Amino acid sequence: MPTVTKLSIIPCGAMRADLAWLLLKPGVTLHAVRETDAAVVWSEVPTHAVLVETPEGKLLWDTSCPRDWEQRWVPTGLQEFFAYDLVGEDEYFDARLNAMGVGLEEIDYVVLSHLHIDHAGNAAMFKNTNARLLCSDMEKKFAFGIEGPCSGGHLKADYENLSFETIAGDTEILPGVTLLQTPGHTPGCMSMQVDLADSGTMIFTSDAVFMGASYGPPVFPGVLVNNLEQFYASVEKLRAIQDKTNATMVFGHDADQIHQLRTAPQGSYT
Repeated sequence: MPTVTKLSIIPCGAMRADLAWLLLKPGVTLHAVRETDAAVVWSEVPTHAVLVETPEGKLLWDTSCPRDWEQRWVPTGLQEFFAYDLVGEDEYFDARLNAMGVGLEEIDYVVLSHLHIDHAGNAAMFKNTNARLLCSDMEKKFAFGIEGPCSGGHLKADYENLSFETIAGDTEILPGVTLLQTPGHTPGCMSMQVDLADSGTMIFTSDAVFMGASYGPPVFPGVLVNNLEQFYASVEKLRAIQDKTNATMVFGHDADQIHQLRTAPQGSYT
């Protein structure tokens, strides 16, 4: 029986980027944000976190982008391709938690689906709290093992001074909350399955599936995929779980879907 009492999807505004980063099809070319004269299909790339409340503790899934993205992301160069400028003052991660009346000391688990800049951007907020920080074992091995300050979407400054516990294999971290290994986008990308009494099963894919159009069929990857074979296998794994559970899929960066969901601070799922 599910014991999750409440689930809140926390929208944190959006980035702006070339659609090819998320949906790679033949004939597309990547462009930087400042290439205003290029024939670019600009996409709203929403970012979100999730708060799961259970009698055994509160779990926060991902931490979105940092307020200082424009300066912090300079070592990666990605601030030229992903502009986190479709965000209001009340949509930043910390502002959302404040509006929900959620204090950092209330969080028991902070689970990072992976350690990219738009998912672990505010992880350091929990450094001096009692929250247990978790990521997959393969993600930690890769992210902490890169040479230099960054590699792709991994920026060591976001996480290198934090202490992480690791998850190996699919793991029920709390009753009704299962972390699923779905590598491909990164070596240790995870998804999260939450079983709710009223709303049924919800699966948060993170970047194992960027958006509904990526999910297919046919399945389309984006540019930021570490291992294509793992990516396709992870999508089919999620599809099998969805078929079995009739789960609602919540994709990592779907600009249409985020507006169709019940989102915090007003909405939630039980």
